Amino acid sequence: MQRVQASQAQKKHLSFQKGAVEFVERPLEGPTHIILNPLDQPRCVYRASIEKRIAMAAQNFSDVDFSRLPIPKDDGAAAHLMGLNLPSIPLTATSGANIDLAKLIGVTVVYVYPMTGRPGVPLPEGWDMIPGARGCSPQSCAFRDHLAELRALGVSHLFGLSSQETNYKLEAATRLHLPFPLLSDANFTLTDTLRLPTFEVEGTRLLKRLTMIIADGKIRHVFYPVFPPDKNAEEVMRWLSASHI
Repeated sequence: MQRVQASQAQKKHLSFQKGAVEFVERPLEGPTHIILNPLDQPRCVYRASIEKRIAMAAQNFSDVDFSRLPIPKDDGAAAHLMGLNLPSIPLTATSGANIDLAKLIGVTVVYVYPMTGRPGVPLPEGWDMIPGARGCSPQSCAFRDHLAELRALGVSHLFGLSSQETNYKLEAATRLHLPFPLLSDANFTLTDTLRLPTFEVEGTRLLKRLTMIIADGKIRHVFYPVFPPDKNAEEVMRWLSASHI
């Protein structure tokens, strides 16, 4: 028998029938465990509201097996960015400041990502099968964890950038304990001026994942596509170690 730990908030009675599993919404007494019999091959029958709640509660945006996801291809959509001077466009940040990337002195790293998920909110249908879409939280956490090393390599400024509103980003910045701001280009002003690559899902336009290394307002290097996202910070560090900016 396989024993799976259930959370306190998910105490539900799980009754088994031959060839079927049914979730019954009533409290469990005693240890909070669900027993699964791996010898059975049950057909799961869920009550819709319970299925949705359990799926939401089980979401862990930082735990992703990238070996099971499609690898994005280089479609050339970022090839024009190298060497460009950034336009002067202030962007709102989760720190409360307005950040103009064109005016920053020193080395700036900006990782552009589609969107961070929110606990309790399902990701768009088929999200994992969109090449390069999944992995925004692991990417952010990797930059968080390597921040001291990036500073030692000369990075003066580090930002994440997406098209979500600042209020939406505040949840992720707080939940992930990010020590750097997330920037919002909700109106796609910077995106359209630089012609950053985008895609659409469920009627929503999102940025494709890429990372720019900027020195005194000029784009010196672009990582595109970025995969797997959780290794992007290490890629940036390797490039900075070998460069002379």
